[in-house]
Amino acid sequence: MTDHLDPGYAAAAEDRAREHGKPTRLGAGAWLAAGAILVGVVLGTAYAQASSSASDVDRTRTEMLSKVRAAETAGHTLATGRDELAIRVEALRARVLAGDAEGARVLDRLHTAEAGAAAEPVTGPGLVVTLTDPPARPDLTDSSQRGPGTARTGVLDRDLQSVVNALWSSGAEAVAVGGVRIGPGVTIRQAGGAMLVDNQPVPSPYRVEAIGSPQALETGFVVSDAYLRMAAVRDLYGVGFGVAGADDLQLPAATGRDTQYAQETGGS
Repeated sequence: MTDHLDPGYAAAAEDRAREHGKPTRLGAGAWLAAGAILVGVVLGTAYAQASSSASDVDRTRTEMLSKVRAAETAGHTLATGRDELAIRVEALRARVLAGDAEGARVLDRLHTAEAGAAAEPVTGPGLVVTLTDPPARPDLTDSSQRGPGTARTGVLDRDLQSVVNALWSSGAEAVAVGGVRIGPGVTIRQAGGAMLVDNQPVPSPYRVEAIGSPQALETGFVVSDAYLRMAAVRDLYGVGFGVAGADDLQLPAATGRDTQYAQETGGS
C-alpha cells in the first residue's frame, strides 16, 4: 500500500543504466527469417519422408496383390488339372476292374466308400436352406440408431454348423455349403470377417444344399433345434432365413485328403 511504483519501471531503469537496449528491427527480422527457414526445412523434410513412405506402401500393396492373384490363378489351374486327372483315373479303373465278377465287386465297394467320403459328385432332389447377413445400419456410431441386434455381425459359423448337422439328422445323403461339399475332415469356421468352408471363403448369402427326399428333409428340419434357432435369429437380428425344396441339385465332390494316422476300432 505504501509503494505505488510498478516493479517493471525499476527493472527498465536498471536495464538502461547497464546500456541494454531493445533489439533493432533489422535484428528481429533476421531472427524471424531464420526461424521461418528452419520451419520450412523441417516441414519439407517431413513431407518428403511421408511421400516416400506412401510410395513404398503403394508399391508393397501392389506387389502383394500381384502375388495373391498369381497364387489364385495357380490354384485354379491345379484344381482343374486335378479334376481332369480324377476323371481319367475313374475311367481307367472302371475299364480294368469291370471285366470280371471280382473286379465288379471291388468297384461296388469303392463306390460305396467314395460315397461315404463325399469323393464323387452327386445330383438329385433335395432341400435348400439360405442364410443371409443382415443389411448394414446407416450409422452405428449414433447411439440413437443402435438396436438390440447391432452387437451381432451376422451369420456365425455355429449357425451354419447347426443347420448342416440338422440336415444330416433329417436324412440328407449329401450336403454342400456355398458350393463346397461337406465331407470327412471338412470344417466350417470364421476367420475375422470371412466364412471359411474347407478353408475356402464363402460369401453371403450362404446356400446350404442337401440331397435327399425333399418332404422328409423339410419335415425333419422344421422341428429341429437349428430351425428354431435360426427363426429366432431372423426375428431378433434381421438375418435372412429361408427354406425351399429343389428338384435337381448338383453337388461337387469333396476335396480328397491322404490319411496319415489311422487305427482300426472295433471288431474285424
